[in-house]
Amino acid sequence: MPEGPSIVILREAAARFRGKTVRRATGNSRLDLSRLEGRRVVSVRSWGKHFLLEFRGFSLRVHLMMFGSWRIDERKPTPARVSLLFDNGELNLYACSVRYVEGSLDDAYDWRADVMSPAWDPSLARKKLKARPAVLLCDALLDQDIFAGVGNIIKNEVLFRTRVHPATPVGNLPARKLGQVIAQASAYSFDFLAWKQRFELRKHWLVHTRRTCPDCGGAISKSYMGTTNRRTFYCPACQIQYQR
Repeated sequence: MPEGPSIVILREAAARFRGKTVRRATGNSRLDLSRLEGRRVVSVRSWGKHFLLEFRGFSLRVHLMMFGSWRIDERKPTPARVSLLFDNGELNLYACSVRYVEGSLDDAYDWRADVMSPAWDPSLARKKLKARPAVLLCDALLDQDIFAGVGNIIKNEVLFRTRVHPATPVGNLPARKLGQVIAQASAYSFDFLAWKQRFELRKHWLVHTRRTCPDCGGAISKSYMGTTNRRTFYCPACQIQYQR
């Protein structure tokens, strides 16, 4: 599933369509795509894993889900969910979820929850986490209401960076360690973005899909953990499972 940094890359690539008018809108989406034709893109934005094309009075929200992808000025052999033609090119979106968001995006989204937004508010994340002390860290980091944009790779790498066992309940973490986890959720996302832009993301993974811990040399554990039941990679020797 594309994570926040990948959506930022899409947003930056699609920025060329800001101020441009949709000349034709097609695709196999169940949405009435004709609504987009003749409309001018007011802004190109993103929130967490959501790619957003804003028009006057409404927006198109795109979630790439698990296997979604996009192309600009080229097409895949498979049918596009949404294909938008502009005077300066075309945007094609595949295997994604799309819907309309009515009204202002600023009313629909709290930008303070997006770990890559200039409005990101770590103190708000801390407040939300403290209200959910029984939630495991492996679940908390995937909660888009708290860490919009964080996905499974970022989760695994952040917990290794901070040396926290993924099965640790939020309420068991010392305040300083909780602050480190919150800070790294944003910091690692920007590292992810830089590595992905240089086409070298995978070589920087320390535990995600790895078999050996880069620090102690021990075996990396793989579990399907928490209520999210997502693949979790961690070092049982280096990552501490905090107890009350």
